Amino acid sequence: MKASQFFISTLKEAPTDAEIVSHKLMMRAGLIKKLGAGLYNYMPMGLRSIRKVEAIIRSEMDRAGAVELTMPVVQPAELWQETGRFDKMGPELLRVKDRHDRDFIIQPTAEEVVTDIARQELRSYRQLPKNFYQIQTKFRDERRPRFGVMRGREFTMKDAYSFDRDVESAGKSYDKMYAAYCRIFDRLGLQYRAVAADTGAIGGDRSHEFQVIADTGEDAIVYCPNSDYAANIELAESGPLIAQRGTATQALQKVATPGKTSCADVAALLGLPLTQTVKSLVLATDELDEAGEIVKSTVWLLLVRGDHDLNEVKAGKVEGLKNGFRFATEKEIIEHFGTKPGYLGPIGLKQPVKIVADRTVANMHDFVTGANEADFHIQGVNWGRDLPEPDVVADIRNVVEGDPSPDGKGALAIQRGIEVGHVFFLGTKYSAAMNATFLDETGKPKLFEMGCYGIGVTRILGAAIEQNHDDRGIIWPDSIAPFTVSICPIGYDRSADVKAMADRLYDELLALGIDAILDDRGERPGAMFADWELIGVPHRVVLSDRGLKDGQVEYQGRRETEATKVALNEIVTLLRAKLKI
Repeated sequence: MKASQFFISTLKEAPTDAEIVSHKLMMRAGLIKKLGAGLYNYMPMGLRSIRKVEAIIRSEMDRAGAVELTMPVVQPAELWQETGRFDKMGPELLRVKDRHDRDFIIQPTAEEVVTDIARQELRSYRQLPKNFYQIQTKFRDERRPRFGVMRGREFTMKDAYSFDRDVESAGKSYDKMYAAYCRIFDRLGLQYRAVAADTGAIGGDRSHEFQVIADTGEDAIVYCPNSDYAANIELAESGPLIAQRGTATQALQKVATPGKTSCADVAALLGLPLTQTVKSLVLATDELDEAGEIVKSTVWLLLVRGDHDLNEVKAGKVEGLKNGFRFATEKEIIEHFGTKPGYLGPIGLKQPVKIVADRTVANMHDFVTGANEADFHIQGVNWGRDLPEPDVVADIRNVVEGDPSPDGKGALAIQRGIEVGHVFFLGTKYSAAMNATFLDETGKPKLFEMGCYGIGVTRILGAAIEQNHDDRGIIWPDSIAPFTVSICPIGYDRSADVKAMADRLYDELLALGIDAILDDRGERPGAMFADWELIGVPHRVVLSDRGLKDGQVEYQGRRETEATKVALNEIVTLLRAKLKI
């Protein structure tokens, strides 16, 4: 490609509504142009990177035995009503009606449609296993779209869906996709980590996220540097902090703590470590009648150590909280505890509540809790002696850096990441809801065991930039850069020698399959270099009359701060070595 034939549109300043680095640089480099809230035109420069990402994904999906198809962006509501998601999903599911007043949705995902295909087309166990995938536009009506392609409303995803005869076979399909994802992200040239994850709204039994490591990532990734353990913060566990409960050594004592409503303030006032305090969080669950009216509410008291935070995903796995919970109202809190939040605890309750203690709290002794009276706490609290054992003991907290790894191989560390891929084992969640069956060897109908596997294609661009940039602009990995090499001739429009040699080098690189762009615009060197540094082309070759007289050109990798002089007859060899071709 020659720059004069291509479309290049760079900006010196980012638009004021661009908040994060990737959004700013994608706008400045002319990769995207905003059309509306969460909606972007993918300009020619950005589209080239998208197509390269897609090519890598297709290559590895095909290699793994998946079969590509395309499913409509607009889907009939009937399929979503079969699974119940038409009503269960919130306003992020865009619902529309056609001229005949029939309901449709704009797809955020395609489990229902692909399951419908399977129940019609995959009739026998002989046709299994089968894995269908697509690379398709998706839409999620985000309440507050932001961060450019990182949280847009319209986006491109690769989603795949496997169908198997039994759990064992489904596990093999899952492992095959997991391995394919590792190859994909290796080829994309990104630093990533695969972590165990919660199955979330899609549901299922086995789940891993693929996270691109970036300091600006919205997800916390917990891992052990000495082992393979890695998990999303929502799922991560630690080894026990307290091996077993100690013996009570203090008398129960009510102490004045005027105006001290946080564990940190109470600990400081009493001269105790924060780890000796217990934090109280009050939840409620509701039983509804057929009309959706609340007929009964249950109040729950969740206890975590003062230096820990509640993990709501883990709490949602506690029996009794699995069907959903809410934070209790102030009225409910006063009715059950006799005081407002800030002084709550498990002793001296006005009405019974369900008590759930985090595993660490369950092993604590001589701890401090609220006294259920304003401006007072209780010191020297012990299970068994001062209050009954908790109704439930469970892991309900977020791990913190330095906690022991659950595999016993060292301390946990935490880094930030951006989720760009996710693999799920769904089991029969959708096949059961839609009665999607095949005939087994005995001729009897059997539900498909399913898996689903997603990659955010357009999100990868943002994640790659968040991980790879500097104050000059984007730094693309070779594999997904819009162009791999920029040829920058100084005086292309004025020097016959420079023009001839630049054209010759350009033709030679194209013949080798190297994705090069020749900047034939006649721009000043500073402006020309700034454009390609902003756009992030990984390799740059500069030709000038002065250099050619000495038989030399200048090479500079995008991560390098200075150019290197290279013999003209060696530059192609150098580039081939850099690009491993």
